[in-house]
Amino acid sequence: MSSGLSANFHPLVYIIDYALGMIMWTLIGKVAMNIFQKEDSEFFFMKVFVKITNPFIRLFKPITPKFIIGPLVPLYIAWFFFMIRFYLMPWVLGYSVMGMLSFPLESEISRQIYQFFNSIKF
Repeated sequence: MSSGLSANFHPLVYIIDYALGMIMWTLIGKVAMNIFQKEDSEFFFMKVFVKITNPFIRLFKPITPKFIIGPLVPLYIAWFFFMIRFYLMPWVLGYSVMGMLSFPLESEISRQIYQFFNSIKF
């Protein structure tokens, strides 16, 4: 399977970005799920979101403003992961253009969706 990624980065860069991206999207997913379910819900997926995201919420608690309402705290924390992926990673890796490394996870997902819908014959 050819990944088709446009740049030749060390595989560790992709692993780090994929991990940060999955954490970011899980935090966003918890906010979305919290619209329909309470955090202490017995619904399996809500339990999974709570179990995965609560360690990050505890980790970021010292820098989370008190005025942010509880259900939106994961979105605030997801913003940090977005900033790390979009600004910090390219800067640390020495790229002069911001966004050069941005979002390989989402690029790969969108590429797969495009290929899937392109393969469907109507």
